[in-house]
Amino acid sequence: MFFDHLERIFKLSLLGALTLLAMAFFQKDRLPAPSFFDQTVLTQPLQTPTQSPSFKTQVNAQTYTVTPLFDYQLNGVVVTDYESGSFGDIYHHRRWKDFLNVKDLCVVWGENVRSDVFRKMAYDSGPWTCFIQAPDRQTAKQFKDDQLSNNHLLTDDIDLHRLIMSAAPGDQIMIKGMLANYENQATRFERGTSTTRTDTGNGACETVYVTDFAIVKKANRFWRTVYRIALFLAGASALCFVVTLMVRPAKRPYG
Repeated sequence: MFFDHLERIFKLSLLGALTLLAMAFFQKDRLPAPSFFDQTVLTQPLQTPTQSPSFKTQVNAQTYTVTPLFDYQLNGVVVTDYESGSFGDIYHHRRWKDFLNVKDLCVVWGENVRSDVFRKMAYDSGPWTCFIQAPDRQTAKQFKDDQLSNNHLLTDDIDLHRLIMSAAPGDQIMIKGMLANYENQATRFERGTSTTRTDTGNGACETVYVTDFAIVKKANRFWRTVYRIALFLAGASALCFVVTLMVRPAKRPYG
């Protein structure tokens, strides 16, 4: 009877945690209304010629040559992201040994945020590209393509790495660094950078060696906390349920 009671408790706990997890999953990356953001800084990125020379840096025993082209500062709203070391990624870490590019952030600013058109669009990120889709022609016409950029963020600093990794859709961020080309000669991998916001297609992404990064406003704090708690509860409930099944005495047959 005791173990039957425990089984019921852990089953209900798991069901509740999974329900909460599903709810939080669809809310944690929701894009806030324009009034949430500090519109005064969501202006065109600042790009100026750099005096920084090429340099070498090491991450995970791999040596990279970074060639800065412009000093760069971007203030924007994250609409989608892509982690270079994610489970399904076969390119950055395994094939290219690229540990310098830690995350891609697709960002909008300016009129796209002020007009609220950015919340009508659909976004998706892949290893190279930020994909956008409008629900209709009117929305597509209103959305300004030159006020969106997909940013390959490079860092060899562990504190910046952690901060960049914590950024998520809906967050207002500030990126400061250098638009740069970089390469790993040992693997013959190299990547360039866009230097204009008006290009499209292959090569249109900005590659930024980051020297400073800030999350100006963190979105959906409540739902992200709920998601983490629900994920922990679901795992703990499932584990406890399995342990209960393993340790409970065998039921005697009655006839």
